[in-house]
Amino acid sequence: MSRTAVNSSNVRSIGYDAWSATLEVEFHSRSVYQHYDVPADLYDRFMNAGSKGRFYYSNLRNRYGCRRVG
Repeated sequence: MSRTAVNSSNVRSIGYDAWSATLEVEFHSRSVYQHYDVPADLYDRFMNAGSKGRFYYSNLRNRYGCRRVG
């Protein structure tokens, strides 16, 4: 999945596949996680959030099924 680099002290890049509703997040540590069944509007809000790290921990982590892929 292709990801877009973002300006964040915690998150390096974010990708989203609308067909499968899969969100992929790469952190500066190079860890990559895929989250499943994420609505497109939540992805949009994530991309527009002032603090990507805060948004991730408040709205995505432990709320959607995920697995580490990298």
